Amino acid sequence: MGGVAPRPAVGAVVVRDGEIVGQGATEPRPGQHAEPIALAEAGDRAKGATLYCSLEPHAFQGVAPPCTDAIIAAGITNVVTPLEDPNPIVSGNGFRQLQAAGIEVVREVSTSQIKRAERLIEGFVHHLKTQRPLVTLKLAMSLDGKIATRTGESQWITNEASRAKVHEMRRQTDALITGTGTIITDQPKLTARDSEGNPTGRPLLRVVIDTNGRMPSDAPLVNEPGDVLWVVGENVNVSPSSSNVTVLKASLVAGKVDLAVVIDALGTKGLHNAMIEAGAGLAGAFIEGGLVNKISVFIAPKIIGGSDAPGPLSGTGVSSIHDVLTLENVTHTMIDSDILIEGYVSNLD
Repeated sequence: MGGVAPRPAVGAVVVRDGEIVGQGATEPRPGQHAEPIALAEAGDRAKGATLYCSLEPHAFQGVAPPCTDAIIAAGITNVVTPLEDPNPIVSGNGFRQLQAAGIEVVREVSTSQIKRAERLIEGFVHHLKTQRPLVTLKLAMSLDGKIATRTGESQWITNEASRAKVHEMRRQTDALITGTGTIITDQPKLTARDSEGNPTGRPLLRVVIDTNGRMPSDAPLVNEPGDVLWVVGENVNVSPSSSNVTVLKASLVAGKVDLAVVIDALGTKGLHNAMIEAGAGLAGAFIEGGLVNKISVFIAPKIIGGSDAPGPLSGTGVSSIHDVLTLENVTHTMIDSDILIEGYVSNLD
């Protein structure tokens, strides 16, 4: 996951006589799809072998040639896959081409395998339906719902394993969104790193919501390789300090950047997944704008206390319990002593 949009993330493994002889994952354009990479690694051993892939092989000439042609030419006898490609250009055509060539297509897989495969392409599916990325709001807080002490100290509420998980999530997303307050206060690079600070990857795009154009020219993320989208108000004139920074002037709603314009722009770029790492103001604005599809909350078993200690969301909030935002398909994962709770907003596609 991450780095291959507008392609879906796909994995493929070639197995012969119980041995893995080839494996691959989809590369960014103009690279190869997962199946040809795995077949090339297998070489002659692909003949008579079984191909396992996380999504139906694509069957049309795009930037890359049809994977079905490569599978047939390699002499694969069985293809095992949990999902039909939701893209109407494929949508069963890959299966039909393989079966017409005498290859057995096996769809009987476990429920857990289906769910894991669906997770790989959930952003791709959402983009097909809405032309927008799937937007995940990432939060981290204490057991009593605080993101910092009353003096503003926040490093670190969650444990080291949780922070490593966040970096994995960064690597797997296509766009990482933050606000200018976070840029100025925390000076983040918004890249993915390991426990020793070595880079493991970065989102295709890092997005800074900055209504008044206050982002410093020497902000650390600007000096990191990779594209940055600097979103300012339509009446603000700014000059990027680096060639990797692009300015988007957005219309205003109540004096703030219209966040729907930002999400639409990311969708136009073909990005499938976006993650928000921001302060309470911007996080609350995304929630109140109805623009969040998924929420990931890290909760540490710590009590901060204090009425002046900030929480993860600000804004107006709801006045009635009947209007609260509700999550479905909720999961929870223990990460050492922390808990990661994830769910999907029930009233959004």
